[in-house]
Amino acid sequence: MDKKKHPVKDDALAYIESLMTPEEIAESDLRVALISELIRARQERGLTQKKLEELSGVTQPVIARLERGTTSPNIATVMKLLAPLGKKLAIVPM
Repeated sequence: MDKKKHPVKDDALAYIESLMTPEEIAESDLRVALISELIRARQERGLTQKKLEELSGVTQPVIARLERGTTSPNIATVMKLLAPLGKKLAIVPM
């Protein structure tokens, strides 16, 4: 599927990225990828945020804030969420 160009959106993203260091951009990209994977895995398993709360011990409001991107995930929380989703965190060479 071709991604359509959106001049205003593309210009806004370029402007925002021009204000960020490469390290900040990489951190943001990683956060987005991690949260997207958590959401995808939860939905693939047909789990509600409430059910994931029961399985992980992470409260539903925390899960909701993570999924909305209004809070940054910490490693301990991510690890608790990944286990019932059948996932694990791995560090691999770049």
